[in-house]
Amino acid sequence: MPVDFAVRNHVATITLNRPEAMNSLDPESMAQLNDIWEEVRSNSDIRVSVLTGSGAKSFCTGTDMKKAPTPTECMAAIYLRDGQPILPAMKMWKPIIAAINGFAIGGGLEIALACDLRIASTNAKFGLTEVKVASLAGLNGTQMLPRAVPRAVAMKMLLTGEMIGAEEALRYGLISDLVSLEELPQLATTYAEKIASAAPLSVQAAKQAALLGQDMPLDHGILFSHLMWGILRDTEDRKEGFQAFAEKRTPAYRGA
Repeated sequence: MPVDFAVRNHVATITLNRPEAMNSLDPESMAQLNDIWEEVRSNSDIRVSVLTGSGAKSFCTGTDMKKAPTPTECMAAIYLRDGQPILPAMKMWKPIIAAINGFAIGGGLEIALACDLRIASTNAKFGLTEVKVASLAGLNGTQMLPRAVPRAVAMKMLLTGEMIGAEEALRYGLISDLVSLEELPQLATTYAEKIASAAPLSVQAAKQAALLGQDMPLDHGILFSHLMWGILRDTEDRKEGFQAFAEKRTPAYRGA
């Protein structure tokens, strides 16, 4: 299968496994990814997921142009029926960590931009190179990249198709952590296990408040955040968290 999927200790690990094709996405990969994201969303045992690529060269280079099917319908029919591929399936309140182990180019960078936490290895490179092949970063790149890095940097990347290295990505805030390729899997596991050990409803509420609050005036965002706090106040997990703190033990959260 072109995508590996495993679940352990409430953590789903999703590995793009086409290293011979720089982990680009063919139709089979995209269909499998959609199914996997639906499993992540609906499986209550999964609290966080890690997305990475296999091999030492590439996280994901977007669409496999050699295997892209020839359209048989007009764009309007496809768009109005199906919307975008891949990214809508990633819209969930469970956190997603991108462990970027090499090239994140085109759709690969757009997938990384759809994740909540991005960490990378020192050999990683980032780019939206679509203008070089008469195309456009049409998933989320033109909207998300200027929100993730300084506008001048985003525009340079979008208009020239130039890539930036891992050190630049760290400096601009595109990624939060930079480690060697060998250290990357362990760092991803460390962050994922920390998230999975927290109260799952609280984690999802924090993500929701942060993301939706970005589109609100500050006062509205604060009010929405307080409302989310109130929703969490009466959960069994909050009672368990307070009791475990008083008893100096590890809480046993159930997501209830």
